[in-house]
Amino acid sequence: MLKLLTRPVVIGTCALVLAALSTGPVQAGARSSLWSADPRKGTGAFSSIQCDTNTFTTTTDPVKGPVWQVKQLANQERCESEGPDVSRGSTYYLGWSSKFSITDSTSRYLFQLKCSPSTGTANHPIVLEVIGGEIQLQNWTHDHQKVLLWHTKAVSDQWNDYALRISEDQQKGTIQFWFNGARQKLGTGSETFTGTTYDGTRDYLKWGLYHPAPATATQWLSTIKMGTSLADVTG
Repeated sequence: MLKLLTRPVVIGTCALVLAALSTGPVQAGARSSLWSADPRKGTGAFSSIQCDTNTFTTTTDPVKGPVWQVKQLANQERCESEGPDVSRGSTYYLGWSSKFSITDSTSRYLFQLKCSPSTGTANHPIVLEVIGGEIQLQNWTHDHQKVLLWHTKAVSDQWNDYALRISEDQQKGTIQFWFNGARQKLGTGSETFTGTTYDGTRDYLKWGLYHPAPATATQWLSTIKMGTSLADVTG
């Protein structure tokens, strides 16, 4: 079964309905691209760029080729892209590669599954954050309490591969996570975490840098992919 999102996403001068998100099991070997943001094709795949300095751009990386370059200037609150909306009850995979240059000790969000409104909800049920010398994958409950799911040492200027399988629900949502191609154990040791992955009246995906800080920070991202299987979003 497939569930369509009914909220239109405006892309340039065109409006479209985001492709269907799977609500059932994924068949082995199935390949289906739901959405992607390819730096070779410009920012039109994003519904908005939230970066008042116009420093969400593209460049060429010697390893990855064309990539997104997100530069958050000193004391700037955010430089982020807003990706597709997601619906309660949907299941999907996300995949991308990223490296960053952060020289101060202030935390930065690299990725958010964001919800609206921000108050009285989880605000951001899933966050990938650089904090305290670590990269952390976090879940946030409906009461806005942080649950640390996974962490590893944060190393600047090093490419890492991320993939997520997310099932959307306020209480029984699930998260699975792959880091550099290996499936990770989350929280208490399970490979699947169950909790809040959807909250509020609208949930959507964001990539970039968030949290004002005294120094400029940069994140580079490969093509970002959304699909119905792990194979859709990796490799």
